[in-house]
Amino acid sequence: MRIALGQINTTVGDLSGNAALMLRTARRAAEAGADVVVFPELSLLGYPPQDLLDRPALLEQAEDAIQQLAIDAGPLRISIVCGTVEPVDSPEGKRIWNTAAVLQRGHVHFRQRKMLLPNYDVFDEQRYFRSADKQELLHLGASPVALTICEDAWNDKNFWEKRLYDRDPVDELAQQGAKVLISINASPYSQGKREQRRQIFAATARRHGIPVVYVNQVGGNDQLVFDGSSFAMDPTGKIIAQAASFAEDLVIADINTSKGDVHSTHPDEHEATYEALVLGTRDYIRKCGFSKVVIGLSGGIDSSLVACIAVDALGRENVTGIGMPGPYSSDHSVTDARVMAEKLNIRFEIVSINPGYQAAIQSLEPLFAGTKHGVAEENIQSRLRGLTLMSFSNKFGALVLTTGNKSEIAVGYCTLYGDMCGGLAVISDVPKTLVYALCRVANKRLGNAIPESVFTKPPSAELRPDQKDSDSLPEYDILDPLLKAYVEDFVPPAIIAERQNLPIELVRDVVNKVDRNEYKRQQAAPGIKVTSKAFGMGRRYPIAQRYRE
Repeated sequence: MRIALGQINTTVGDLSGNAALMLRTARRAAEAGADVVVFPELSLLGYPPQDLLDRPALLEQAEDAIQQLAIDAGPLRISIVCGTVEPVDSPEGKRIWNTAAVLQRGHVHFRQRKMLLPNYDVFDEQRYFRSADKQELLHLGASPVALTICEDAWNDKNFWEKRLYDRDPVDELAQQGAKVLISINASPYSQGKREQRRQIFAATARRHGIPVVYVNQVGGNDQLVFDGSSFAMDPTGKIIAQAASFAEDLVIADINTSKGDVHSTHPDEHEATYEALVLGTRDYIRKCGFSKVVIGLSGGIDSSLVACIAVDALGRENVTGIGMPGPYSSDHSVTDARVMAEKLNIRFEIVSINPGYQAAIQSLEPLFAGTKHGVAEENIQSRLRGLTLMSFSNKFGALVLTTGNKSEIAVGYCTLYGDMCGGLAVISDVPKTLVYALCRVANKRLGNAIPESVFTKPPSAELRPDQKDSDSLPEYDILDPLLKAYVEDFVPPAIIAERQNLPIELVRDVVNKVDRNEYKRQQAAPGIKVTSKAFGMGRRYPIAQRYRE
């Protein structure tokens, strides 16, 4: 049996567009001699559809679309496995199943319903779907197949020390006599996730002694990036077919001969993370109907990285950088920004905020009388920059990309309605130390566009004389591991202090900053998830709360 892995980039809610994409891909697979083509989880609707699933008309449209896809694909004489939804014929409980549909000879031949519904981090499937009570073998030719949907194949008792569910659909189907496992997925990217998947499914292949076909969605949908990286394995867990990471792809795996197409991926995790940000940025902008972006170029490391990602994602002709010097901006800030813009060959404009700042200070002088110059005056500068960028956006239809990194956003070292203004927070899940590493990746790709001086000068917001980030925060090589432990790994402050050999007062101060600034993060632009725990849809904390660990 020759199985095509149809790794496609779907758009949430675009049923007709997604169906057309699957039909084109199925035609290519048939021409390549495949017997079956497999598409990702919920490939008809795009993943995650979220509360679109509450719209009654969507279920009818989905059923019409899957039936029409079966009819349109009938002449191709290839079996299609794809993801869709199915209404539950019951007045009680959840009314939708997450389903894998098998299309053959112009009809929907078989449906398999998802059993294990993830309800952690970015996943919220118990909100929408009913869990299947049982699953059945799919017969493709002479092969009994275990057809599963994403989480159903992620609960191997021999792999996990502690499982989330008491049932293992793969094991149950293997006991029924499955000779092949096909798993359709919408598994988002995070660092290390690709290797984890390979280990999980290799263990499953060896445990049951069967070949495995894993097909994953690719593309960006809001805060999530799906890396694809689909693969097929022989019964020993050896990869026999591999699709590219972060790109649409079609590869063929011959289950009988254990041979297939192996396409290159990005084995270096820093390169993979950079690719994820490029893909997430490109898809967010284009799927939201934009084509151009504008960035505040400060000559700093963060805005430099965002500019490079934007050029890679959209092309240099669609990127504008604006330098906005203020009363405390250094000469090298404008110089470095201009040099980089020239190397990237993007449009670059200078708009001084000094006149606006002086006018604002003069206007507020009666209100601020008798007070010391401080954060309020500093943040006027940031907000004037936000005003400038948003005005450009309104006038020319270019989406503003914010440039704050995860370290700053974690501790609130950012200004509401200032540097947080924008439509997409490209690097909001990238810690500061990782920003530097990704800038090295960008320089390899874009001809050393980022000047070396940007790497070596101390980070600064330049909102007061000789200001440095280290005036307010620990050095980033101390701060970032601390934040990872608290935000991503849920380690208590006392244990962080002990493990990282830090003063407990410093740890508590940082942790308190994280907790106190939830109100800022919930007003921020959506960001792109690349770590195990990002601020956004997968981390839900109350704003008004007094818990302290």
